[in-house]
Amino acid sequence: MAKLIAQPPLREGLPFGAGTTVLRAPGAGVITSLAPFDGAEAALSGALKAAHGLAFPEPGRATGGDAARCVWTGRGQAMLMGPAPGAGLAKHAALTDQSDAWALFRLEGRDAAAVLARLMPIDLRPAVFATGHSARTLLGHMACSVTRAEEAGFDIMVMRSMAQSALHELTAAMKSVAAQRGAG
Repeated sequence: MAKLIAQPPLREGLPFGAGTTVLRAPGAGVITSLAPFDGAEAALSGALKAAHGLAFPEPGRATGGDAARCVWTGRGQAMLMGPAPGAGLAKHAALTDQSDAWALFRLEGRDAAAVLARLMPIDLRPAVFATGHSARTLLGHMACSVTRAEEAGFDIMVMRSMAQSALHELTAAMKSVAAQRGAG
């Protein structure tokens, strides 16, 4: 019988640096889709606070930090990233393990927003898209989720099957911005 061995979405190419930006693939830990049952969003948020110290996010937002984060991903849906979901969450929401379905990138550096501006049709200026803001958008031609994790750092999630394409798009944009700034 064949033995299946789990593999990361990307095995080569990261970390990658160009100019003032660095792209890496931090482990996301367990990724769990949370879809609150009708009328249970407040109870789910309370259960999340009790189990993980973070709330269910408002639309367009993320809560928590690198160890445990809850990212809005659409109407009535968020992704819990990092820890396995606490047992009490299942009383208030449908939970689906998404760990093998997504690839997570972290783009950091002074020109991170300029790099993403070449690929995303949203306004990433800090006054509009501040730390803790999250959006479902496009990365080139791919659907993605982007969260401003820190002032000069973004978390980008794409479907695992698109990880290599996302890596190509991001590194090409990084090289282009670095060359434009004279740091390439």
